[in-house]
Amino acid sequence: MIDETKRRAQLADFLKTRRARLRPEQLGLPIVGRRRTPGLRRDEVAQLAGIGVSWYTWLEQGRAITVSDQVLESLSRVLQLDEAERRHLYILARDVMPVPAETDQPPHSIQMVLDALGNSPAYLLDAHLNIVAWNASAARVFGDFSQQSGRDRNIVWQIFTHPEQHKLMVQWETAAQRAIMSFRAVSDQHAGEPWCEQLISDLKQASPEFRRWWAQHDIQWTCDPHHQKELNHPRVGSLLLSGTTLVDQDAPTFKLAIFTSCTPDTEAKLATLAQTERAYAQVY
Repeated sequence: MIDETKRRAQLADFLKTRRARLRPEQLGLPIVGRRRTPGLRRDEVAQLAGIGVSWYTWLEQGRAITVSDQVLESLSRVLQLDEAERRHLYILARDVMPVPAETDQPPHSIQMVLDALGNSPAYLLDAHLNIVAWNASAARVFGDFSQQSGRDRNIVWQIFTHPEQHKLMVQWETAAQRAIMSFRAVSDQHAGEPWCEQLISDLKQASPEFRRWWAQHDIQWTCDPHHQKELNHPRVGSLLLSGTTLVDQDAPTFKLAIFTSCTPDTEAKLATLAQTERAYAQVY
């Protein structure tokens, strides 16, 4: 933990440097008269963030004042901080980590990571539990996500409303209950948002199991990082996979699910699926 006086001094310096790198015209401010220093003035930052000039000045002077999340989010927006800078601001101002900022864009390198996993099925989930990226093996094992769109790529909707998922998962009830507990945690963070309320309502209408288990109010704050998944694949039969869930600290709202073979038999069957696909592609 940083010494309190040093932390406030670092906060003051950080705010000054972030302010200095912005030009008034970047934020739609008129340039009036001659400016003695580059960047935004303190009063301009305060105005755009909706806080008092004196209060912001005290913050840059390293005074011992309490800062709310609302103020920090306003400053992050005005100073155009990226996620790493936003976390740094929270640590310096409050000595705590912020709630991760959500983004709709997966990390740029994620498809290369997925493809490098070879025959191990893997996909990326966003903050709403939608599958937004996957590798070829995941499509061969779980279904061709490229033929799906919108809600059909939501992992909870899939499990409870797609009959082929019920047939695929040998222990469907365990997988479905795990999914509903994870979704409960997600819904708590998005309570009242139209997409979330509509999905819950539609799932209750579509699935008696969802309706019954949702009423039990069980919760799991994080995806189980390690679990086994037994599948009954329509082409190669039994597959036993070990699932691992990873979170990238630079994109914490996304979760990477990777499934590796638990047995030599499963490994061989995954290879067979890949070889069959390549042979089919050569013919057609």
